[in-house]
Amino acid sequence: MYAVIKTGGKQYRVKAGDLLVVEKLGGEPGSTVTFDEVLMLGDGAGVTIGAPVVEGAVVEGALVETRKGEKIKVFKKIRRQGYRRTGGHRQQETVIRVTSIAGAGLSDKWEGEIDLTPKSVLNARSRALKEGAEWNAPGSVAPKAPAKKAAAPKAEAPVTDTPAVEAAEAPAPKAKAAPKAKAEAADAAPAKAPAKKAAPKAKAEKSDGDDA
Repeated sequence: MYAVIKTGGKQYRVKAGDLLVVEKLGGEPGSTVTFDEVLMLGDGAGVTIGAPVVEGAVVEGALVETRKGEKIKVFKKIRRQGYRRTGGHRQQETVIRVTSIAGAGLSDKWEGEIDLTPKSVLNARSRALKEGAEWNAPGSVAPKAPAKKAAAPKAEAPVTDTPAVEAAEAPAPKAKAAPKAKAEAADAAPAKAPAKKAAPKAKAEKSDGDDA
């Protein structure tokens, strides 16, 4: 027996014992959830279709957990504008274990045990079991932690008993040449005497010579 229910704006085909993931619903883990919007019931060849819902039909389930779904990427782009934005989103969702379906004179109930272990814990267990299986496989060796390297001993400076001999053997540093004094060079150069101007000829002497 199966039913088609509506919740969170979506339709789901469910059977007793199914694990259903729907949009987020209120409630604590282990609480009972009732879906009264049953659009159709089916049992073998017989089908009951609601108008819009089947009167008196109810689907019940147990709330297992409320969690975040898988991450999706949201990419926005405006061409020729250099606009690019990347974001992410994780939708809130609720996990339901369908326990019973009833309506149109028919009913079906699940007699199994409800496990309220969240998916995060189940994933951690599966990873641990996988790693343990790899280590326990025939011929496999568990990885060993790398050994720490011993620190290298520090080198000690050699001790010399004759420091005076080493000082005598060491070459003496070269003395720097004294810079030439510009003032001394200027004093050593001979001073040039100023050129004498020729004496002007007397006009009177010239006039006397003309008379003679």
